[in-house]
Amino acid sequence: MGSVGIKRIYDAPASTDGKRVLVDRIWPRGVSKESATLDLWLKDIAPSTELRKWFGHDPKRFVQFRDCYRKELEANTDVVNELRHLADHNDVTLLYAARDSRANHAIVLAEFLDDQGIHFDQEIGG
Repeated sequence: MGSVGIKRIYDAPASTDGKRVLVDRIWPRGVSKESATLDLWLKDIAPSTELRKWFGHDPKRFVQFRDCYRKELEANTDVVNELRHLADHNDVTLLYAARDSRANHAIVLAEFLDDQGIHFDQEIGG
């Protein structure tokens, strides 16, 4: 099993990233497809458009957002299994565009996968 990390897509790629997976539904502003150096864009693992718009990156809504997004992930087994399979065979870095490194969907996704036994090589939300 590989290790899994999280970082903003705006951070420079590193040789230790392994497979770089964008977990946002919308392409990040100001990032070219070439500079992103992605291995996979897993749009369908991101929160639904309705949930994303409701959350609006408001930290006061994060706890409720986390609960709702986890329910979406539980119902989205195919795409979660795709990411699990990738992490079983490779080092993986989950990439997100949100400014807030402590209250975003990638953190919730990391917690969800950690609960399922996928080990992350950094503190979640740190």
